[in-house]
Amino acid sequence: MNHVTYLKSYVRITEIDAPNFATSKEIVKMKKFNPVIKVKGFATKQSVRISEKTMAKTAKAGNFLTDLADVFFFSTRIAKETFSRDFEFKEFLRQCFQIGYKSLPLVSITGAIMGVVLTIQSRPVLVDFGAVTMLPGMVAISLIREMGPVITALICAGKIGSGMGAELGSMKVTEQIDAMEVSSTNPIRFLVVTRVLAATLMIPLLILYADALGILGSWGGANIKGDVSFFLFFSQAFGHVHFMDLFPAVIKSFFFGAVIGVVGCYKGYNAGRGTESVGVAANSAVVLASLLVIIVDMIAVQITDMMM
Repeated sequence: MNHVTYLKSYVRITEIDAPNFATSKEIVKMKKFNPVIKVKGFATKQSVRISEKTMAKTAKAGNFLTDLADVFFFSTRIAKETFSRDFEFKEFLRQCFQIGYKSLPLVSITGAIMGVVLTIQSRPVLVDFGAVTMLPGMVAISLIREMGPVITALICAGKIGSGMGAELGSMKVTEQIDAMEVSSTNPIRFLVVTRVLAATLMIPLLILYADALGILGSWGGANIKGDVSFFLFFSQAFGHVHFMDLFPAVIKSFFFGAVIGVVGCYKGYNAGRGTESVGVAANSAVVLASLLVIIVDMIAVQITDMMM
């Protein structure tokens, strides 16, 4: 005989004795009511969900630490190959041409627009305070200290970083990097070191060029509603610029170039095997390089503030 046991007030009731105890409807309700099993199932589901979330977060943290270690070892290899004997000087010059000369039109337009916009936006406020003569110095210091380096570095991160990621990613997909390793050619020395050094050298020059065009554009913006001579404007502009305005900006621009070069090469060199990975490498190189540029700028500003 099949017995169904129910727990209520420490009394065991079988199907034979059930009519003497309660009606059939109450028995059905009691069959449906099993708090131990329900709580046990709920706890099991919740524990499974918590364990899945914990495992996912642990995997993300592990991937982040793994990527951080990979970037560290990748940078170490770059530094080691930079000071090797067989330096690829011709490839370095070619990359300087690609990064520097071919970025001039974009940087020129960006620098000139920065100066014009900053002047047009600042002039009405200075007129209200009767400090129009401070306009050239204010624009020059703003461009040299912060706006010129950061905006130009972000523009270069979009153009140069994505280019490096896409180029090296396509070489990874088509197995050209593997072919270089098989043919006893060091791909880090030929592909990565030359690009990182070229970016480190050319981006500071592009930033200085953008600063100069920004001040020139500021002079043009000041002459829209006024009449200021070229020599008077530039004498007032550079009369307010000191060594500690220019030196930290130049130093941090080298770090901007190094960060953009390392991130672009790392993302492209470690791209996946599919064609989709080329776009992913280019996109992630732009995002990460732009974020690191802002972080490096924040650190540089804090260090400069402690020095002054």
